[in-house]
Amino acid sequence: MPMTALTYLTSSSKKYSMKIVTGHLGSVAPGGRSVTWAATGRFGGHSLPPFDELNLATYVGDAPGDVKRNLQVAAASIGLASTDLVLMQGVHGAQVAVVDQGGPVSGVEPRCDALVTRTPGVGLVALAADCVPMVLADAANAVIGAVHCGWRGLIAGVVPAALDQMNLLGADQVHAVIGPSICAKCYRVPSERVLELRGALPNAISAVACPESEVARIDVGAGVRAQLAAAGVSASKVTTLAGCTAQSRGLFSYRRDGLTGRQGMLVRL
Repeated sequence: MPMTALTYLTSSSKKYSMKIVTGHLGSVAPGGRSVTWAATGRFGGHSLPPFDELNLATYVGDAPGDVKRNLQVAAASIGLASTDLVLMQGVHGAQVAVVDQGGPVSGVEPRCDALVTRTPGVGLVALAADCVPMVLADAANAVIGAVHCGWRGLIAGVVPAALDQMNLLGADQVHAVIGPSICAKCYRVPSERVLELRGALPNAISAVACPESEVARIDVGAGVRAQLAAAGVSASKVTTLAGCTAQSRGLFSYRRDGLTGRQGMLVRL
Protein backbone atom coordinates (compact mmCIF):
# COMPACT_ATOMS: atom_id res chain seq x y z
CA MET A 1 0.00 0.00 0.00
CA PRO A 2 1.66 3.27 -1.06
CA MET A 3 2.06 5.91 1.63
CA THR A 4 2.56 9.49 0.47
CA ALA A 5 4.38 11.71 2.94
CA LEU A 6 3.24 15.33 3.15
CA THR A 7 5.02 18.32 4.65
CA TYR A 8 2.82 20.48 6.84
CA LEU A 9 5.34 22.61 8.73
CA THR A 10 7.78 25.15 7.29
CA SER A 11 10.07 25.65 10.28
CA SER A 12 12.25 28.34 8.71
CA SER A 13 9.33 30.77 8.53
CA LYS A 14 7.66 29.39 11.66
CA LYS A 15 4.44 29.14 9.73
CA TYR A 16 2.42 26.01 9.15
CA SER A 17 1.68 25.32 5.51
CA MET A 18 0.34 22.63 3.26
CA LYS A 19 0.14 23.02 -0.46
CA ILE A 20 -2.74 21.37 -2.22
CA VAL A 21 -1.64 17.88 -3.22
CA THR A 22 -2.88 16.63 -6.59
CA GLY A 23 -2.62 13.40 -8.54
CA HIS A 24 -4.04 11.30 -11.36
CA LEU A 25 -5.49 7.81 -11.51
CA GLY A 26 -5.11 6.21 -14.93
CA SER A 27 -6.68 7.23 -18.20
CA VAL A 28 -10.33 7.00 -19.14
CA ALA A 29 -11.17 4.94 -22.21
CA PRO A 30 -11.80 5.78 -24.97
CA GLY A 31 -11.23 9.54 -24.73
CA GLY A 32 -7.86 9.38 -23.00
CA ARG A 33 -8.96 11.55 -20.07
CA SER A 34 -7.62 10.88 -16.60
CA VAL A 35 -9.16 11.00 -13.17
CA THR A 36 -7.76 13.96 -11.25
CA TRP A 37 -7.83 14.21 -7.47
CA ALA A 38 -6.66 16.76 -4.92
CA ALA A 39 -6.23 17.00 -1.15
CA THR A 40 -6.41 20.35 0.59
CA GLY A 41 -5.00 21.37 3.96
CA ARG A 42 -5.63 24.24 6.33
CA PHE A 43 -3.58 26.99 4.74
CA GLY A 44 -3.60 28.91 1.48
CA GLY A 45 -7.12 30.30 1.74
CA HIS A 46 -9.07 33.37 2.80
CA SER A 47 -10.99 32.52 5.98
CA LEU A 48 -10.33 34.24 9.30
CA PRO A 49 -9.86 32.49 12.66
CA PRO A 50 -11.10 30.06 13.82
CA PHE A 51 -11.65 28.87 10.24
CA ASP A 52 -8.28 30.01 8.93
CA GLU A 53 -7.53 29.64 6.17
CA LEU A 54 -8.70 27.20 3.49
CA ASN A 55 -11.99 26.10 5.03
CA LEU A 56 -14.24 24.46 2.42
CA ALA A 57 -17.33 23.87 4.56
CA THR A 58 -20.37 26.11 4.23
CA TYR A 59 -22.05 24.77 7.38
CA VAL A 60 -19.54 25.57 10.16
CA GLY A 61 -20.31 29.28 10.57
CA ASP A 62 -17.59 30.71 8.33
CA ALA A 63 -18.23 33.84 6.24
CA PRO A 64 -19.92 32.70 3.00
CA GLY A 65 -17.77 34.99 0.85
CA ASP A 66 -14.57 33.54 2.26
CA VAL A 67 -15.78 29.98 1.75
CA LYS A 68 -16.72 30.81 -1.84
CA ARG A 69 -13.21 32.07 -2.55
CA ASN A 70 -11.71 29.02 -0.86
CA LEU A 71 -13.82 26.72 -3.02
CA GLN A 72 -12.56 28.56 -6.09
CA VAL A 73 -8.99 27.83 -4.99
CA ALA A 74 -9.76 24.15 -4.40
CA ALA A 75 -11.71 23.74 -7.64
CA ALA A 76 -8.90 25.29 -9.67
CA SER A 77 -6.53 22.60 -8.37
CA ILE A 78 -8.47 20.02 -10.40
CA GLY A 79 -9.17 22.30 -13.34
CA LEU A 80 -12.76 23.23 -12.48
CA ALA A 81 -14.80 26.22 -11.39
CA SER A 82 -16.32 26.22 -7.91
CA THR A 83 -19.78 25.95 -9.48
CA ASP A 84 -18.75 22.53 -10.83
CA LEU A 85 -18.25 21.12 -7.34
CA VAL A 86 -20.71 18.92 -5.49
CA LEU A 87 -20.32 18.96 -1.72
CA MET A 88 -22.16 17.02 0.94
CA GLN A 89 -23.05 17.45 4.58
CA GLY A 90 -21.90 14.28 6.28
CA VAL A 91 -24.44 12.59 8.53
CA HIS A 92 -22.23 9.72 9.76
CA GLY A 93 -24.27 7.08 8.01
CA ALA A 94 -24.14 5.05 4.80
CA GLN A 95 -26.21 7.22 2.47
CA VAL A 96 -24.85 7.50 -1.07
CA ALA A 97 -25.98 10.18 -3.53
CA VAL A 98 -25.61 9.66 -7.28
CA VAL A 99 -24.88 12.94 -9.04
CA ASP A 100 -27.23 13.57 -11.96
CA GLN A 101 -25.85 12.68 -15.37
CA GLY A 102 -27.32 15.92 -16.71
CA GLY A 103 -24.32 18.02 -15.73
CA PRO A 104 -22.64 19.81 -12.86
CA VAL A 105 -24.72 20.39 -9.77
CA SER A 106 -24.13 23.79 -8.18
CA GLY A 107 -25.09 24.90 -4.71
CA VAL A 108 -26.56 21.53 -3.68
CA GLU A 109 -25.24 19.83 -0.56
CA PRO A 110 -27.05 16.52 -0.06
CA ARG A 111 -27.07 15.07 3.45
CA CYS A 112 -25.09 11.90 2.85
CA ASP A 113 -21.62 10.47 3.33
CA ALA A 114 -20.74 9.44 -0.22
CA LEU A 115 -21.13 10.84 -3.72
CA VAL A 116 -20.65 8.96 -6.99
CA THR A 117 -20.87 10.00 -10.63
CA ARG A 118 -20.05 9.12 -14.22
CA THR A 119 -20.34 12.73 -15.38
CA PRO A 120 -17.15 14.37 -16.72
CA GLY A 121 -16.47 17.86 -15.47
CA VAL A 122 -18.16 17.39 -12.09
CA GLY A 123 -15.99 17.62 -8.99
CA LEU A 124 -16.99 15.50 -6.00
CA VAL A 125 -15.84 16.71 -2.59
CA ALA A 126 -15.52 14.90 0.75
CA LEU A 127 -14.88 17.18 3.74
CA ALA A 128 -13.45 16.22 7.13
CA ALA A 129 -11.64 17.50 10.20
CA ASP A 130 -10.60 14.20 11.87
CA CYS A 131 -12.79 11.67 10.02
CA VAL A 132 -11.43 9.99 6.91
CA PRO A 133 -11.99 11.77 3.58
CA MET A 134 -11.44 9.50 0.60
CA VAL A 135 -11.79 9.50 -3.17
CA LEU A 136 -12.49 6.42 -5.28
CA ALA A 137 -11.97 6.02 -9.00
CA ASP A 138 -12.30 3.45 -11.75
CA ALA A 139 -10.57 5.33 -14.54
CA ALA A 140 -11.11 2.64 -17.17
CA ASN A 141 -14.87 2.65 -16.67
CA ALA A 142 -15.16 6.37 -15.86
CA VAL A 143 -16.77 6.11 -12.43
CA ILE A 144 -15.65 8.15 -9.43
CA GLY A 145 -16.70 8.63 -5.82
CA ALA A 146 -15.97 10.70 -2.72
CA VAL A 147 -16.52 9.36 0.81
CA HIS A 148 -16.59 10.80 4.34
CA CYS A 149 -16.12 8.12 7.01
CA GLY A 150 -15.87 8.28 10.79
CA TRP A 151 -16.40 5.52 13.33
CA ARG A 152 -20.17 5.63 12.80
CA GLY A 153 -19.63 5.36 9.05
CA LEU A 154 -17.50 2.27 9.61
CA ILE A 155 -20.31 0.59 11.51
CA ALA A 156 -22.94 1.76 9.01
CA GLY A 157 -20.83 0.55 6.07
CA VAL A 158 -20.50 3.71 4.00
CA VAL A 159 -17.36 2.44 2.25
CA PRO A 160 -18.93 -0.79 0.89
CA ALA A 161 -22.13 1.15 0.13
CA ALA A 162 -20.19 3.60 -2.04
CA LEU A 163 -18.37 0.76 -3.79
CA ASP A 164 -21.64 -1.07 -4.41
CA GLN A 165 -23.13 2.02 -6.03
CA MET A 166 -20.03 2.48 -8.18
CA ASN A 167 -20.32 -1.15 -9.27
CA LEU A 168 -23.91 -0.50 -10.34
CA LEU A 169 -22.56 2.29 -12.55
CA GLY A 170 -20.06 -0.07 -14.16
CA ALA A 171 -16.96 0.14 -11.96
CA ASP A 172 -14.88 -2.99 -11.43
CA GLN A 173 -11.30 -1.70 -11.08
CA VAL A 174 -11.51 0.80 -8.24
CA HIS A 175 -8.51 2.64 -6.82
CA ALA A 176 -8.62 4.72 -3.63
CA VAL A 177 -6.80 7.71 -2.21
CA ILE A 178 -7.30 8.16 1.53
CA GLY A 179 -6.78 11.62 2.98
CA PRO A 180 -5.26 12.52 6.37
CA SER A 181 -7.34 11.76 9.46
CA ILE A 182 -6.87 11.55 13.20
CA CYS A 183 -4.44 8.80 14.22
CA ALA A 184 -5.14 6.07 16.75
CA LYS A 185 -2.77 7.64 19.27
CA CYS A 186 -4.93 10.78 19.37
CA TYR A 187 -8.36 9.16 19.03
CA ARG A 188 -9.25 8.03 22.54
CA VAL A 189 -12.86 6.99 22.98
CA PRO A 190 -15.07 5.40 25.67
CA SER A 191 -14.81 1.64 25.91
CA GLU A 192 -18.49 1.17 24.97
CA ARG A 193 -17.75 2.64 21.56
CA VAL A 194 -15.03 0.04 21.10
CA LEU A 195 -17.56 -2.68 21.88
CA GLU A 196 -19.72 -1.40 19.02
CA LEU A 197 -16.81 -1.58 16.62
CA ARG A 198 -15.33 -4.85 17.81
CA GLY A 199 -18.25 -6.85 16.52
CA ALA A 200 -18.57 -4.99 13.24
CA LEU A 201 -14.96 -4.22 12.38
CA PRO A 202 -12.21 -5.45 14.72
CA ASN A 203 -9.52 -4.01 12.42
CA ALA A 204 -10.48 -0.52 13.61
CA ILE A 205 -9.53 -1.29 17.21
CA SER A 206 -6.03 0.06 17.69
CA ALA A 207 -3.29 -1.95 19.34
CA VAL A 208 -1.83 1.27 20.76
CA ALA A 209 -1.72 0.95 24.52
CA CYS A 210 -4.07 3.18 26.48
CA PRO A 211 -3.35 3.72 30.20
CA GLU A 212 -6.87 4.75 31.19
CA SER A 213 -9.10 1.75 31.73
CA GLU A 214 -12.25 3.60 30.74
CA VAL A 215 -11.07 4.56 27.27
CA ALA A 216 -9.53 2.90 24.24
CA ARG A 217 -8.25 3.97 20.84
CA ILE A 218 -9.78 3.69 17.38
CA ASP A 219 -7.90 3.64 14.08
CA VAL A 220 -10.54 4.73 11.58
CA GLY A 221 -8.04 4.71 8.70
CA ALA A 222 -7.22 1.06 9.37
CA GLY A 223 -10.92 0.28 9.43
CA VAL A 224 -11.44 1.98 6.07
CA ARG A 225 -8.56 0.04 4.53
CA ALA A 226 -9.98 -3.21 5.92
CA GLN A 227 -13.38 -2.49 4.37
CA LEU A 228 -11.75 -1.66 1.04
CA ALA A 229 -9.84 -4.94 1.13
CA ALA A 230 -12.98 -6.90 2.03
CA ALA A 231 -14.70 -5.36 -1.00
CA GLY A 232 -11.89 -6.42 -3.33
CA VAL A 233 -9.82 -3.22 -3.47
CA SER A 234 -6.33 -4.60 -2.89
CA ALA A 235 -3.69 -2.74 -0.90
CA SER A 236 -1.74 -2.06 -4.10
CA LYS A 237 -4.67 0.06 -5.31
CA VAL A 238 -4.86 2.17 -2.15
CA THR A 239 -2.79 5.29 -1.53
CA THR A 240 -2.83 6.81 1.95
CA LEU A 241 -1.80 10.42 2.51
CA ALA A 242 0.19 10.48 5.73
CA GLY A 243 -0.51 12.87 8.56
CA CYS A 244 -2.58 13.10 11.73
CA THR A 245 -5.14 15.90 11.78
CA ALA A 246 -4.88 16.34 15.54
CA GLN A 247 -1.08 16.60 15.54
CA SER A 248 -0.59 18.82 12.50
CA ARG A 249 -1.39 22.54 12.60
CA GLY A 250 -1.46 22.34 8.82
CA LEU A 251 -4.75 20.45 9.03
CA PHE A 252 -8.13 21.18 10.57
CA SER A 253 -9.01 19.08 13.63
CA TYR A 254 -12.34 19.23 15.45
CA ARG A 255 -10.98 17.18 18.34
CA ARG A 256 -8.09 19.59 18.83
CA ASP A 257 -9.79 22.93 18.20
CA GLY A 258 -13.56 22.50 18.47
CA LEU A 259 -14.97 25.25 16.25
CA THR A 260 -12.89 25.01 13.08
CA GLY A 261 -12.98 24.49 9.32
CA ARG A 262 -12.83 21.44 7.08
CA GLN A 263 -10.25 20.25 4.56
CA GLY A 264 -11.29 18.22 1.57
CA MET A 265 -10.56 15.49 -0.91
CA LEU A 266 -11.72 16.32 -4.45
CA VAL A 267 -12.02 14.13 -7.55
CA ARG A 268 -13.18 14.64 -11.13
CA LEU A 269 -13.33 12.86 -14.47
